[in-house]
Amino acid sequence: MTMLYNKAVWSVESVKTTGKLATLIVCGAVVFAGMSCRKATTATYERASVRPTAESIAEADKLYAGRDDLVKVRQAIVALRQAQADDPANYDLAWRLAKYNYYLGAHSPNSTEQDKSFYEGIDAGKLAVKLQDGKPEGHFWLGANYGGSAQISTLASLSEIEDIKHEMETVLKIDEGFQSGSAYMVLGQVYLQSPRILGGDTQKAIEYLEKGVKLGPTNALLRVRLAQAYAQDHRNADAQKQIDALLAMKPTAGYEPEYNEAVAETKKLEEKIK
Repeated sequence: MTMLYNKAVWSVESVKTTGKLATLIVCGAVVFAGMSCRKATTATYERASVRPTAESIAEADKLYAGRDDLVKVRQAIVALRQAQADDPANYDLAWRLAKYNYYLGAHSPNSTEQDKSFYEGIDAGKLAVKLQDGKPEGHFWLGANYGGSAQISTLASLSEIEDIKHEMETVLKIDEGFQSGSAYMVLGQVYLQSPRILGGDTQKAIEYLEKGVKLGPTNALLRVRLAQAYAQDHRNADAQKQIDALLAMKPTAGYEPEYNEAVAETKKLEEKIK
C-alpha cells in the first residue's frame, strides 16, 4: 500500500512537473515566437525603409548643381555611396560617382583628396562600363579620371595616355556629340599637353578640338582649349577669335561653373597673346 501510495504520489507529482514543463515550453515558444516576430517585423521595416535610388540621385544632382562649393560635391558623393550600398548594380549611380569624383579631384586644393578622388572615380567608371558598356557616360568619366590622375602624376606613362584615348574614342563611336563634343576636347588636351616623346602633337590637338567646336559651339571649355592650342601653335589671331566668341556667349543653363572657369582661363590667355 505504501509503495502504491508512493507510486501514486510520484505519478501525480510527475504529472504536475510535466505540466509545469509543458507550460514552460509553451511559454518559451510563445516568447521565442514573439522575439522572432519582432525580428521579422524589424527586418521587414528596415527593408521597407530603404530609400529609393531615384530619390538619392535627385538629392545628389541638386547638391552637385551647387558645385562651386566643394562641400556640396562631397555631400553629393556621400549620398551616392549610401544609395550604392543598397543598389550596387545601378549604372546611374556608378557614372555619377565617377563624374562627381572627377570634379572634386580636379578642383580640390588638397593633393591627398585629389589622388583619392581620381582613384575612386576610376573605380566607379570601371563599374559603370562593366554595367553598361554600350553607353557613353561610363567611358567618358572613366577616361576623364584617367586624365586627372595622369595630370597630377609625375610618372604619367604612355599606357595611361592610351587608356584615356581608348575611352574617349569609345565615346565617339557611341555618341560623337556627347556632352557637346567633350570627348574631342579631352583628346585634344591629351595631344596638346603630352610630351612629344609620349605622342604629343599640337596639330592633332587642333584637329580634334576644331571637330569638337563644330559639334558643341556653346561648349565654353572646348573653345578655350582650342584657343590655347592655337596660341601654342603661334596662331594668335585664331586664338583671339575663339576668345571673342567665348566672351560673347551666354552660359548654358546648368553649366555656369564651367563657363566661369573658361572665362577666367580665357582672360589669362588673352594677356599672354597681346
